Amino acid sequence: MANRNTDIHSGATGTGMAPERWWTLAVRGVMAIIFGLIALIWPAITLTALVIVFGVYALINGAATILGAFRDRPSGERGWLILSGLVSLAAGIAVLVWPGITALVLIWLIGAWFLITGIVEIVGAVMRRKEVEGDWSMILNGVLAAIFGAILMLWPGAGALALAALIGIFAIVLGAAMLVLAFRARHVTHHPGHRAHPMAA
Repeated sequence: MANRNTDIHSGATGTGMAPERWWTLAVRGVMAIIFGLIALIWPAITLTALVIVFGVYALINGAATILGAFRDRPSGERGWLILSGLVSLAAGIAVLVWPGITALVLIWLIGAWFLITGIVEIVGAVMRRKEVEGDWSMILNGVLAAIFGAILMLWPGAGALALAALIGIFAIVLGAAMLVLAFRARHVTHHPGHRAHPMAA
């Protein structure tokens, strides 16, 4: 067979996610952008406020990730997504129930969250590339998240304002990438005749 197409009914949308859950990625993207804007517009934000903002974001992101994991996902990929969601929920709960958290611990937690999320996205994207050709966006997104998380964990003592700016910028970039992927999935969902890139047999 010279070519074969992967269509929406086989579970691939060209964006590495099941078509039914495009909105969960959109929610995560919007929340990431809001978190990033707060960090940039309000650089002198108090530690308590930053903890609350990050905690709420982590909880919503974790819930959305776990919800999406049960929507037509391969069993192997589902496990990684559930792990990512649980880590996000744990991070959100930890910072919200620990009001006396120090700045260094908060930065380390955010770094660990970015690192684990990035690794999970890379694994999921690699698994999906067997089905969908020509989409490196999710892999790139995962690599950037993992690198940024590692930087925060290795140098948590850098200037607070500089770190707040970096966190804000990256959160906005990450959120924008999630929205792009979400709307691509939504387009495929509403156009059943649309097919992913052909794959050589």
